[in-house]
Formats: sequence, C-alpha cells, structure tokens
Amino acid sequence: MTNITIIGNGNMARGIATRALAANQTVEILGQEAVKAQALANELGAGVSFGTTADTPQGNIVVLAVPFDAAKSVVSAYGEALAGKTIVDITNPVNFETFDSLVVEAGTSAAEEIAKLAPASANVVKAFNTTFAGTLVAGESGGQPLDVFIAGDDADATNAVSSFVSDAGMRPLVVGPLKRAGELEGFQFVLMTLQANPEFSDFNWDTGLKVTN
Repeated sequence: MTNITIIGNGNMARGIATRALAANQTVEILGQEAVKAQALANELGAGVSFGTTADTPQGNIVVLAVPFDAAKSVVSAYGEALAGKTIVDITNPVNFETFDSLVVEAGTSAAEEIAKLAPASANVVKAFNTTFAGTLVAGESGGQPLDVFIAGDDADATNAVSSFVSDAGMRPLVVGPLKRAGELEGFQFVLMTLQANPEFSDFNWDTGLKVTN
C-alpha cells in the first residue's frame, strides 16, 4: 500500500521522497514520462513505485511537486480521482520571467487557487514551499532540522502532514488556515531573491527558514 504519492520527478520530488522514506513511508512517483519517474524511483530504492500522471494516485497524501501552472493542470485533470485525499501544494507562484513578483492576485495564493480546482472532499494543505530541494535530502540546514511551515483548513489533513514531517526528522509548524499560504509564498519569494542575489555569495539554495527561541 502506498502512503504518499508524489507528482513530479524533479529535485523537489527527490527531496520530499527522501524524507518520506526516512519516515518509513511507502512512496509512489508519478511523472509525465514513465522513464523519468522510473529513474527517480530506482535512484531512491526500495519502497518506491512509479507510474505516469495517467495513473490514479494511490497515496492518501498527494504531493504536487511540480510548478504552479502544472499543479493546476494536474488537479483539474485528476478531478474526482483526488476525492478524499490530502493534497499538498508546495508551489511558489513566482513570475520566473521577471523574478520580481508573484503571478497570483493580491489576497489569494497558489494553494487557494489549487483548492478551487480540487474535489470538495479533498483537503489542500500548503507545505514544503519554504524548503529547498537540497536541504530536504539532508533534512537539515546548518546542522539544524528543517522547519516546515504548514497551512490548511482541515485539522485531520494538517495533522497528517505534520505527522509525516515529524516522522521524517523535521519540525512541523502549523501557521493557521489555508489563507496563510499567501504569506508563506510571499516570504519564500523574498528568500528566493536572496539566493539569486550575487551580493549574498554564501547563499547557494541551501539555506533554511528557522524559528528559534
């Protein structure tokens, strides 16, 4: 039985799948091209199956490890196949042509736009958008476990994602309802611009947001 389905076969899919395996979850990788999904599954090793986005996701948790526009297309295409599932949106809706703004309107978020496309019985949770792919493979940055900020409207869904994060050796921080996703996306956009800024030469997409006390 598959616990977690990951849509995508890129670096973020690799990072999240690595953490899922560390949490003793079984993982399914679904990509547009079977050969690429198989290559990632083979790299990850035992406990990972693969298929294409033509296949119905088997996991109770479905992670959208693809860009924002692709995530919308995936959710629309799957339709009722996602009914009752927890859908994890990791996207950051950045305008990658200009890298100076987000592509969603003020007052909403990528997660909320995706939720509008999902079946009524599915629950969209924002998570992992504030973590970079390389740090997820290690589960830490600067010697400290990653903080994973989580937003969602359904308590059972956010608890399921929180448990996954905790079991994977990271710290879940539930920040509130899904409307908080807009702040998480804006916050990560600022961090991304720092990574890309040559003035901060020590930032190499391996930093992490951390709340300390």
